[in-house]
Amino acid sequence: MWGSADGGPPEVTLETSIGPFTVEMYYKHAPKTCRNFIELSRRGYYDNVKFHRIIKDFIVQGGDPTGTGRGGESIYGPKFEDEIKPELKHTGAGIISMANAGPNTNGSQFFITLAPCQSLDDADYTYALLEQVLDEVGEKFVVQVVSSNGENFKKVGKLLMQRQPHLFWTLLQLIAST
Repeated sequence: MWGSADGGPPEVTLETSIGPFTVEMYYKHAPKTCRNFIELSRRGYYDNVKFHRIIKDFIVQGGDPTGTGRGGESIYGPKFEDEIKPELKHTGAGIISMANAGPNTNGSQFFITLAPCQSLDDADYTYALLEQVLDEVGEKFVVQVVSSNGENFKKVGKLLMQRQPHLFWTLLQLIAST
């Protein structure tokens, strides 16, 4: 099994237009899913890919290179099977899971929770928890949010932000509420 240099769980740092944030991978629970996300990240697959879907108090979704919500594929081919573990829950903001179109349709798309989303833990959903965000974003970044139809939703100018816990989620919730 693979992990971070210090022997802990692997971590991935995502560079976004509002700053970088680091996520811890739940590789023991979803090894294939985590390997897919890490390898796509390593290959630059997510470079310049927008968050194409934002739902207030729910999720922000990205990972589709077409920006439409209909694209993307995994390192295993177009789709791969689910790795659902009942002990992993969407208990708060900052949980990252694979987005899909039904059972065993995981590709490259993922979502980040903006609030507790226990409804995603229902047996009718098939979202494999991938990781959890570990840190907050930095300062002076430009944010571009895109609606679910791929059109520009809102452009927020430069923002001066202090490093503080949950700043990334507060900012996304603020944007999603406008």
